[in-house]
Amino acid sequence: MLTLERTHSDNEDFIDLIKHLDAYLKVQDGEDHDFYAQYNKVDAIRWVLVAYSNGVAAGCGAIKPYNEQTIELKRMFVHPDHRSKGVAQAMLQHLEQWAAEEGFTTCVLETGVKQVEAIRLYTKAGYELMDNYGQYAGLATSVCMKKALK
Repeated sequence: MLTLERTHSDNEDFIDLIKHLDAYLKVQDGEDHDFYAQYNKVDAIRWVLVAYSNGVAAGCGAIKPYNEQTIELKRMFVHPDHRSKGVAQAMLQHLEQWAAEEGFTTCVLETGVKQVEAIRLYTKAGYELMDNYGQYAGLATSVCMKKALK
C-alpha cells in the first residue's frame, strides 16, 4: 500500500532518501556533480513529500517557489527497490496538486540529460521542454521542462 506524507526538509526519511539520491547523482553526473549539488540544498524546503510503501520510505520529492506564479520541482527520487511500481507518478501528481493548492499556476524543473527515466516520466505527465532557466542556462548537460498546473 502506497501512502504519501506531506512534511518538511528535516524529515528523517527524506534526509535518508536524499543521501541515496546524491550518491546516485554523483555517479550519473560525474565531473559535473559539484556544480549541480550547490543548487540542491534542502535545508529550507518547506513542501516535502515522502512516499511510503507498506510503511517503508520508498521515494521523495519537493517543491519550492521559483517566482510568484511558478513552483520548482526538486529532489525527486524513488529508491531502486521501489521503482517501476508507480511511486514516482503518484508523487509527481500529488506535488502538482499541492502546488496548485498553494496558488501556483506553473511548475518547472531541471534534470540531467542522462536521466532518461526522469525525462520519460515528466514527458508522459505533460511536461514540455523549455529554455534552460536560471543557473542552468546554457548548460548542455541540463534539461529544463515546464507544465501548466490545473
